[in-house]
Amino acid sequence: MHILKAEEVKIREIIEFLQNDGIIIYPTETLYGIGVKFDNKKLLKKIFELKRRPLEKVFPLIVNLKNINMVISYLPPLAERLIKLYWPGPLTLLLPAKLDLSKEIVFNNKVAVRMPGESFALDLIQASPFPITATSANISGMPPASDFAKVIEYFQDSKDNILLIDGGKLKGVPSTILDVTTIPPKVIRQGVLEVKLSFD
Repeated sequence: MHILKAEEVKIREIIEFLQNDGIIIYPTETLYGIGVKFDNKKLLKKIFELKRRPLEKVFPLIVNLKNINMVISYLPPLAERLIKLYWPGPLTLLLPAKLDLSKEIVFNNKVAVRMPGESFALDLIQASPFPITATSANISGMPPASDFAKVIEYFQDSKDNILLIDGGKLKGVPSTILDVTTIPPKVIRQGVLEVKLSFD
């Protein structure tokens, strides 16, 4: 386990680390997230171990991305409008998943995606050629980590190849999650963002 300050990190080296079976815990604009390369099945399973979360999950691992076409089968018109309005930002969308995605990031044929707002996470995903998971950095059943001390508390005993990126104290309110595969769309989690669902 290694620790770096967010302002000291070289993004290119983080991307190489992820490509070589690395796990990161990193700051978004809302909470700390656990990041691995989105198609690394071994490490996707490792996230569940780290969080002590049952594989029989009720929600997929959230994925940060800049190229939405890498993970979805099609983009509903409402989703396109919401993306233009709210991305980059704290809005997670549930969208129809591609058939070849790992089961750890798919639930009921849906994938949860977002482009984070201004933060280390946004700088990282804009430079990355692949999507990166961003599930909350916490032990299952415990509060998500919004400050680095909590990250240390949760994961200090891990023996895995983890890089902890210290972004200090974060806002602490999660992204809003909206399922736009249904009509009408459904708010799965009301987070920091109030979403306007009617358009003039």
